[in-house]
Amino acid sequence: MQLLNERERKILDLLIEDPHIGVSEMSKRLEVSAVTVRSDFDNLAEKGYLIRTRGGALPAFHPEILARQKNFPDRKAAIAKAAASFIDDGDTIMIEAGTTTALIGRYLLGKRNVKVVTDSTLLLPYARSNPAIHFTFVGGIFRPEAESMVGPAAVQHLEQFHVKTAFIGTDGFSMENGLTTHMMEATEVVRTMHRRSDRTVLLADSGKWGQAGFARIIPLKEIDILVIDSGLHEPARKDIEALGIELLIVEE
Repeated sequence: MQLLNERERKILDLLIEDPHIGVSEMSKRLEVSAVTVRSDFDNLAEKGYLIRTRGGALPAFHPEILARQKNFPDRKAAIAKAAASFIDDGDTIMIEAGTTTALIGRYLLGKRNVKVVTDSTLLLPYARSNPAIHFTFVGGIFRPEAESMVGPAAVQHLEQFHVKTAFIGTDGFSMENGLTTHMMEATEVVRTMHRRSDRTVLLADSGKWGQAGFARIIPLKEIDILVIDSGLHEPARKDIEALGIELLIVEE
């Protein structure tokens, strides 16, 4: 989870467990003063993680998103940073919604005149803080559990663009099933990004290798570059490279 210290992460965890927990109880759990808790609430609200309420706060994100952000944060950041190395000044790119792909926004700092098209609302903070990057957010139906825009309107909007590189994620991938997702509505969004780009870069955790989601997206052989952590075992690496896919292994 980005931009948060240990106590802030703990606050979010406690609010997910009990959205009605108040300042007094939170201060007891954290062993800090009520003044400190209120200050932390205000800081988290300013960062966009909380919505302040009378006497307390509520998580601004769906619990599923918060849970996914907490899984292997260092690994996800390393994968996103490596993927961002494929982006040069003046590039045009698409970034699909996901807790790993969204972290690419963190590593656009210092780049100039990059045009980004995305269905991910997790990239909004980077759009606000990095005026040198041009963001286009597609419309559609908002899915809070994925912080994404989906549906026919999103696909139609994406069809208006053509970019150099599309950065996408997956819920599972394999030689047999290709890229898959648990959210059916995401399939057409990813397919359109793939089709409307010159090359497609897949960002994936090695734990997703051999896993299959509910819906197929595209065959694995259609990926140009795979950015993945070192947990991918050697036989899988050879099978993937045999498809002509460039493999970038990231060390945490």
